[in-house]
Amino acid sequence: MIRLPAPGHRVVVRYLLPSGQATDALGELLSADADTVVVDGKRGVETIAVRTIVAAKPVPPVTRRAT
Repeated sequence: MIRLPAPGHRVVVRYLLPSGQATDALGELLSADADTVVVDGKRGVETIAVRTIVAAKPVPPVTRRAT
């Protein structure tokens, strides 16, 4: 079972594509239920089937450098 933080936190989710290749979604967790996880990242909003997820974890927020 994949454990994720509450929606609103930043996460990385590794999941399998139909080809069998693994890819990552990195961004804000919008929602998660028994069937799907939704992440808003650089590629836009990704809806990921839970059955394809191989790993997931929270990650620290992005820090911006002062210029």
